Amino acid sequence: MPSTRKEVTVQFHQLSDALLIAVVYWLVYATRESLAFWFPGEISPIAPFRYYKWLYLVILPAYPFLLDVNGFYDRPVNVRLWPTLWILVKSTALCLLAVIAVLYFLRAAAVSRGVVVLFGAVSVLVLLAKARLYQWYARHAARRGQARHAVLLVGSPDCNAEFERLLAESPEWGMRVAARLDPARESLATLPDLLHREAISCVIFNVSQERFSEIEQAILACEIEGVEVWLVADFVKTRIARPSAGSFLGKPLLVFRSAPDVSWQFLAKRLVDVAGAAIGLLILGPLVMLPVAILIKLTSPGPVFFRQKRSGLHGRLFTMYKFRSMVSNAEMLRSELEAFNEMSGPVFKMRDDPRVTPVGRFLRRTSLDELPQLWNVLKGEMSLVGPRPPIPSEVEQYTPWHRRRLSMKPGLTCLWQISGRNEVDFDQWMKLDLQYIDNWSLWLDLRILVRTIPVVLGGLGAR
Repeated sequence: MPSTRKEVTVQFHQLSDALLIAVVYWLVYATRESLAFWFPGEISPIAPFRYYKWLYLVILPAYPFLLDVNGFYDRPVNVRLWPTLWILVKSTALCLLAVIAVLYFLRAAAVSRGVVVLFGAVSVLVLLAKARLYQWYARHAARRGQARHAVLLVGSPDCNAEFERLLAESPEWGMRVAARLDPARESLATLPDLLHREAISCVIFNVSQERFSEIEQAILACEIEGVEVWLVADFVKTRIARPSAGSFLGKPLLVFRSAPDVSWQFLAKRLVDVAGAAIGLLILGPLVMLPVAILIKLTSPGPVFFRQKRSGLHGRLFTMYKFRSMVSNAEMLRSELEAFNEMSGPVFKMRDDPRVTPVGRFLRRTSLDELPQLWNVLKGEMSLVGPRPPIPSEVEQYTPWHRRRLSMKPGLTCLWQISGRNEVDFDQWMKLDLQYIDNWSLWLDLRILVRTIPVVLGGLGAR
């Protein structure tokens, strides 16, 4: 079936890439070992391969997975060189970071870091060469007419021409247009004859919704013949939401999503959240959080932690934790300070807020007051990266387009945090959150986390 051809092709590439990665890793080790043998005085020997082969347990699952989540197997076959190279470099860098982290925690001193880095560089070149070779093959096969799946296009001449262009740009699908049918000029009753005459394996209906009642019988005719049918579902014009097909309890569905779907990337994001929050609490708990708690208790009356209801994913309420940085009756005093609000929109921000304690001012400037939210991350109420969780009273004042920021789990840091948060007005803040949602990837999360470090160390937090 044409619709399964892409899936089979992707699985072929995933398996062949995993095999190439395994071979490259062994060849890099063998080459390094040979150099040490032939030039004993100049190149130091390395440990036997038994000290290296266990890394296959990290490399073989992680590398293909990272290629997949970074879109390596979803890109068009005729994509230019640089986007492909960038995906490979990103995936390789993340894989090497994972390997080096494992080596560090396991104290595997016998494994040469140079071999690992060289493996990454060679892998990029080998996988890039394979991708370019397959691109040449797909184009060559298309030119020679080896696209074996005959397709019938049903729609207006303009719609058919557009879809034919898309198929021509994607030769990896192995599909060729064998016939066209314009339902405005020709009867759909002729469709069975076309199926027999041209050995059609797939019929693509690209018609307006006004013609759905007409094509129902045509689709049923394809069903009887055992011919696959595609229905182009662009009759709902959306600007942001991405459509996908699915089914629920036997009912076919067309799903429109304006936020990232649950996927392997999302599961990986949750694993990173759990690992990051757990490690952060274990390391920073006794070294940083305990001294901060003692300092707060000794310098101002009131509780150590500040608890506040916040709006999480889709507006669900949860209790967010922070180190208390204000006087204990700060919430009651807010109404007296509303006139001094320096932020547009429903958010209250005041640079020299008199409610902030001297210790609290330091905690806010260094973002140490946010550390207890690692517990919210561990509980699944927040993520390491995501839009900051708003107060419910602020959400009540949102305009409809603001609310889309609630479609992603809130986070400790976000684009707003690293973009001069006190200098960004409310609407720009909301646009940054939506920009994050629309372009979300694990790589973007990593970039935001890395860029958060100098912001925190430079004391550029809330003042």
